[in-house]
Amino acid sequence: MTLSAIVKTGAVFILVVLLSFQSKAQTTLNKIVKNGEIKIGMTGNQPPYAIKSKDGSLIGYEVDIATLLAKAMKVALKIEQMPFAELLPALKQGKIDAIMSGMTITTERNLEVAFIGPYTLSGKSILTRSPKLSEAQSASTINQSDVKLVTLKGSTSEDFVKSFLGNTTLTLVDDYDDAVNLLLNDEVDALVADYPVIAITQLRNPDANLASLKQPLTIEPIGMALPADDALFLNLVENYLHSLQLLGTLETLQKKWFEDGGWLVQVE
Repeated sequence: MTLSAIVKTGAVFILVVLLSFQSKAQTTLNKIVKNGEIKIGMTGNQPPYAIKSKDGSLIGYEVDIATLLAKAMKVALKIEQMPFAELLPALKQGKIDAIMSGMTITTERNLEVAFIGPYTLSGKSILTRSPKLSEAQSASTINQSDVKLVTLKGSTSEDFVKSFLGNTTLTLVDDYDDAVNLLLNDEVDALVADYPVIAITQLRNPDANLASLKQPLTIEPIGMALPADDALFLNLVENYLHSLQLLGTLETLQKKWFEDGGWLVQVE
């Protein structure tokens, strides 16, 4: 084969690869535009990120951001509720277009999906009725063989317990309602979760004698998970979220959902 033929063959191969990559890379965004709908996965049970109101609709910090994003994209918003552990598999399988569910940005997750953010910061804490546990200043105080913990399956809280609280007995649940019920029924000693979830659960149960740590045990960035192979979708969402930040909208939503607490009257 001549040099000219080799060059032509190589050029054709590269063109085919680029066209194939381009076609694949825009799959999610093309689907959203074609269907006029964006599907965002949430547990729907992680206040103040998302929680069911008295009328059955979902409200919350991430619900508001998702609504603004869909409006900016001029498409309808469809929230797909599912257990936390099913969110990443659903995104990778194309069942949903994005995840907004109090998801911590981690290296392990970023190897599988892309992330936009963070749009808020969180940290691991515990909710308990035990004065001793609530006064803990480090994980070592909690890491005792007689301590029973509960947390969300597939979450970074599960990873945290297994890494730093391995001497405790751990129960895994699909949603926080089950976890809180176990705590209120004294079947576990403490719930491990992100600090905002802990704080809101404490506010929602003022007569349950619940206490939390004075300071979170970790600091974690929370963001939006997107498909790893759609650069244009990633770029679009990044620009819209950056715009919300520049407009001060994210700061306003932070105060509404994390500080004011007036929204609590909308939930049971």
